[in-house]
Amino acid sequence: MRRLLRVAGRLVCGLAVLLLSPVLGLATLAGMATVMAGPQVFSVTGLAVFASVFYLGLLLCVPRPAHRWARWVRAVALLAVEAVVVWHVCAQVLTEPPGTPPPAARVEGQREWELPTGSRLAYVRVAAGKADAAPVVVLQGRGDLAGDAAFFGRLAGGGREVYVYDALGTGRSEHLLDPRGYGLPRDVSDLEAIREELGAERLVLVGHGEGARLAAAYLGAFPGRVERVVFSSPAPLRPAPTVLGFPAPGESLRMADVDARMLVTHALLRVEPRAALSFAGDGELDARLDRARALAAASHHCPGVKPAARPHGSGGSGGYASLAPRDVEPPGASGVPVLVVKGSCDFQPWSSIRDYPPGGLVYVEGAGHAVYADRPGPYLKALRSFLAGRRTGTPAGDRPPPGYLGPA
Repeated sequence: MRRLLRVAGRLVCGLAVLLLSPVLGLATLAGMATVMAGPQVFSVTGLAVFASVFYLGLLLCVPRPAHRWARWVRAVALLAVEAVVVWHVCAQVLTEPPGTPPPAARVEGQREWELPTGSRLAYVRVAAGKADAAPVVVLQGRGDLAGDAAFFGRLAGGGREVYVYDALGTGRSEHLLDPRGYGLPRDVSDLEAIREELGAERLVLVGHGEGARLAAAYLGAFPGRVERVVFSSPAPLRPAPTVLGFPAPGESLRMADVDARMLVTHALLRVEPRAALSFAGDGELDARLDRARALAAASHHCPGVKPAARPHGSGGSGGYASLAPRDVEPPGASGVPVLVVKGSCDFQPWSSIRDYPPGGLVYVEGAGHAVYADRPGPYLKALRSFLAGRRTGTPAGDRPPPGYLGPA
């Protein structure tokens, strides 16, 4: 009985050490990164600690045989297991995945803002002849700059110019050398600097998806600078936390494209973000985000609708910018006219509408999250009516209407 308890206790200790080995390896790697060691040094050091502790765990799990020949067999078997595991982990950590996208090419009409915030942002302007009304600024949620400019440019008119831009760290805009510079406060500051650059007293904001969060944050910070605002397929203002990977629609995609190398990147982002960028560059994380978005493409449309292929080099990626926290405090009542546009197959929950200021709701049948791509006619009609100052939409109910296919 004592021998059995001793063997069981040894096995439990061994399993605990095995589980502890990646934690100690990551802690060593992160510690070396904080003392400004290079990627080769901190990765190899962390892997060495992982391998040593992992082998100790294997030794504890398998009792020491009495016979000499059996001890040799045990040593060889454990070394073989160690070699397979460590080789697999090293291959993931040290090998950069293929498929880094090329830099996005310039699009027709592209210009750059050099803002006093220090950001350099790419944008497209659609003129409207005599501009004497508040301009429309589209917060595209890291979409396709050229395609969105062509679509939302149809709103130009009535004295309103339209501006579509890539947020900091995405597409053709500047990517920072320190990922700590990304986040909603910087995006809000950039948007206020854009307003000053345009010389506009107030802006009309159209925020789609994640761009709706930025529109809500700006409205909360500068309510007097917003003439009216459209929240298109709005994302929740307090998104569910993701431990690994990129924010993605659906529980099954939250761990998409995650491996040991991504785990290391996340660990470094918590302790030394510049080391994370030196370990896994912008191109690598942009490529990972592109793959995650490709997996999620079908969820942007109603069932049975084939998603249109994104143009090559459309420039929507922003790997490090996507990992920055983007929680938003719901803005208080400001008196600013609000319009919410929601598709019947949107993957964003219906409850997210309640996060936003009350206003008119336009519910579009047969449209998914990409509501303006699925039903461009009704979408443009609603926005034109709203921009013209007409009462548009109906009050949103707490419960979705019959036939709604998205989450509640």
